[in-house]
Amino acid sequence: MPATIVIGAQWGDEGKGRVADWLAADADIVARYAGGDNAGHTVVVGDNVFKLHLIPSGILHEHVTCVLGNGMVVNPVNLLKEMDQIAALGVEVSPERFMISSRAHLITPAHVALDGASEKALGSQAIGTTLRGIGPAYLDKTGRKGIRAGQMLDIEAFGDALNDMIRRANVTLTAQGAQPLNPDLVTQDYIEAAVRLRPFIRDTSTYVNARLKDGARVLCEGAQGTLLDVDHGDYPYVTSSSPTAGGALIGIGFGPGYVDRVMGVAKCFSTRVGSGPMPTELEGDLASRLRGTGENFWDEYGTTTGRPRRCGWLDAVVLRYAAQVNGFTELFLTKLDVLSGFDEIKIAVGYSIDGKRYEFPPDRLTELEKAEPIYETLPGWSEDITAVRQASDLPAETRTYVQRVGELCETRITTISVGPEREQLIHL
Repeated sequence: MPATIVIGAQWGDEGKGRVADWLAADADIVARYAGGDNAGHTVVVGDNVFKLHLIPSGILHEHVTCVLGNGMVVNPVNLLKEMDQIAALGVEVSPERFMISSRAHLITPAHVALDGASEKALGSQAIGTTLRGIGPAYLDKTGRKGIRAGQMLDIEAFGDALNDMIRRANVTLTAQGAQPLNPDLVTQDYIEAAVRLRPFIRDTSTYVNARLKDGARVLCEGAQGTLLDVDHGDYPYVTSSSPTAGGALIGIGFGPGYVDRVMGVAKCFSTRVGSGPMPTELEGDLASRLRGTGENFWDEYGTTTGRPRRCGWLDAVVLRYAAQVNGFTELFLTKLDVLSGFDEIKIAVGYSIDGKRYEFPPDRLTELEKAEPIYETLPGWSEDITAVRQASDLPAETRTYVQRVGELCETRITTISVGPEREQLIHL
């Protein structure tokens, strides 16, 4: 695989981290290409549970070099905390194995404060962001007012730029009735972080392209999901970057000729955190059964925010659209074990909007908000499938469900997961 791109096929939280961890075993480089620490990838290795927000999942494989690409926005203080946390679990994070693009933009205290103030001002119309400063950082990037990681190489100039940004943000915060920041107090941690992170900063695009020319295998690890893409998602209830296949090329900096595999990752049901339309959303007992109690790390509560996820039946309209936008070569279906015990299972095969049937999501939010799912009902199964490792050992109803999902999104399903552990995979 010269280059494989892993894409979330829904609204994020599909299980991309464990998929990237599995694929990283055969990769030389694992690179993140979009988003920031609003991502939350959980990987289980033995008794250790790694909750990664910025560092690619490939860091858990000793032979892999990990890259934070130019398309990301990075909070340097939070990155250091994460580096220290996984180092305490015995995982080495050195400049030889981990690097940050000098072109990646930084999330500052100003961005975090602006994010919170904006969501508060929106009230009931709030987007439902993770309040990590992601959106404001991307706004500064496109507005040509951002600070890039490479600027941390000159500590004095970095400190000046940080102070200037905070003073500009204070004007907006004050206008919104929010508490302004004290530049002298909030910049110290960032300056200290810059000192520690300088050895990790380099031109990662040149590095990745040189390795690709030498035959290295690159895994592009996505964050969020297709329906949160700023162009192709449920705008404005989206993230501020492009977590689709095209975003991987831009966010790492190499050409499409190297890509030979685009793997979509989808849960076997639907979940969403935050606001925005979700046609198959359930409430009551059914939603609670899909969500879990929150006692286990794999229950449906946000890795980053801890918020309970909205849950519903699988939306094949969304999967069909994601396959079209990204050009999936295959699909990885996760959390199939959660559906054990349901007498029947529903899949949304289309939408009904004002009496008209839609096979793809409408391109206008006002139409999407009126969408009623058209369901197809399949028989469920009662068996516990968490110990199954061969497709032939799955209940017939389970195999029928997986086959039908692949048919509906016109994409070959190659792998399914039946639990959170590394070995709880079935290759079809």
